[in-house]
Amino acid sequence: MSISVRLSKAEADIIKKYAELKGMTVSDLVRRSVLERIEDEHDLAAYHKAMAAFKKDPVTYTLHEVEKELGLQ
Repeated sequence: MSISVRLSKAEADIIKKYAELKGMTVSDLVRRSVLERIEDEHDLAAYHKAMAAFKKDPVTYTLHEVEKELGLQ
């Protein structure tokens, strides 16, 4: 699939130079950057959900307790 993006000359130059500096094509740089951004937002949403659950029931377990519960001891 092909996607086009409108950039100013200055923006395009910065992106091209950065891609060259990193030894990547512009396409690889843009692909990785977008996917990393999506992953970061997904991780942040998961963190907020986990923190909300923890605040409702702030129970924690030691490593020893977890190992015992899982039969690893």
